Amino acid sequence: MRRSLPALLAAGLGLVAAACGSSSSSGSPASTAAAGTTAAAATTAAAASGTTAAAAATTVATKSSGPVTLRLGYFPNVTHAPAIVGFEQGLFAKALGPDVTLKGATFNAGPEAVESLNAEAIDATFIGPNPAINLWAKSKGQAIKIVAGTTSGGAYLITRPEINGAADLKGKKVATPQLGGTQDVALRSWLLEAGLKTDKSGGGDVAVVPQANADTLAAFKTGDIDGAWVPEPWATRLVQEGGGKVLLDEKTLWPEGKFVTTHLIVSQKFLKDHPDTVEHLIEGLAASVDAIAADPAAAQKATNAGIEKATGKPLSDKVITGSWPNLEFTLDPIASSLATSAKDAQAVGLLDPVDLTGIYDLTILNKVLAAQGKPAVKDS
Repeated sequence: MRRSLPALLAAGLGLVAAACGSSSSSGSPASTAAAGTTAAAATTAAAASGTTAAAAATTVATKSSGPVTLRLGYFPNVTHAPAIVGFEQGLFAKALGPDVTLKGATFNAGPEAVESLNAEAIDATFIGPNPAINLWAKSKGQAIKIVAGTTSGGAYLITRPEINGAADLKGKKVATPQLGGTQDVALRSWLLEAGLKTDKSGGGDVAVVPQANADTLAAFKTGDIDGAWVPEPWATRLVQEGGGKVLLDEKTLWPEGKFVTTHLIVSQKFLKDHPDTVEHLIEGLAASVDAIAADPAAAQKATNAGIEKATGKPLSDKVITGSWPNLEFTLDPIASSLATSAKDAQAVGLLDPVDLTGIYDLTILNKVLAAQGKPAVKDS
């Protein structure tokens, strides 16, 4: 069970469309990554165990014929740091090699990224759990696969100092990055557990106001909203710049404090046509996670540089250093938390029941991990 609160929802499961939001304007193209050096040599290690029979279709990384273009989405958020570092430090380009042209696109929140992937404008994207589940449900399991984790943690409910609990939010306005997004579902679920109802139009006991994170910060400063459930760095900014306080750290609601904030999804068509490219992308992601662990200061600088390129404005050093320790960067998608997120979305009326069997294909990830002498991760 996810929640530590006693009134945990017992309703059935499902999940909704969005992820942690960012600060950029949606869908704006990012700069094309420079061509890198030759891709890492293909490993002969067998795919490590850890996937269930439910994900029966394993992926064999046969070599693509001819040049390939990979269009990769991400958000200019600290929660997407492995993606940004992968671009900024050339780790994706190096792993992908000279035969792959890497193009980036940034998004404000998950539904926008999902729309772009649905329109075949991108091939893969870093995204939160809820939009991935929603797309899986709408496509009847035909659109995407989750192929790797990226980030755990880094989501908070920030409120005005005088608010001391859920009961104090009755009659108040609380923002989230986007309707049906990961934080939107988390907020509505937490309020429901506390006996407070919400609806999609901003009615109910607590008015949930989905909006861009930059607008949330401005609205909090002017007193137009009373709180927000947001990812980093926006939680830190609401505290440092808006005078808010942390009412709830979402990790306190999860076993061992671990839950998926960001993971990597790939269109099934691209995965089928170019499994070798996906393998090299995951190798680049692994290199990025390792680089972050080895030199956090350099990773913070690279992340801020990427955010500035996407949004036109960097974060302050105080915000970067304040938000960074709140995140865990990991290749493990923490699959167990996905099912709980789906349950929460269904319970608050944002998702119909959905069978998540087969949403993961961790075959390539576990192959990469095995080649590095690391343990396999599970898809349940």
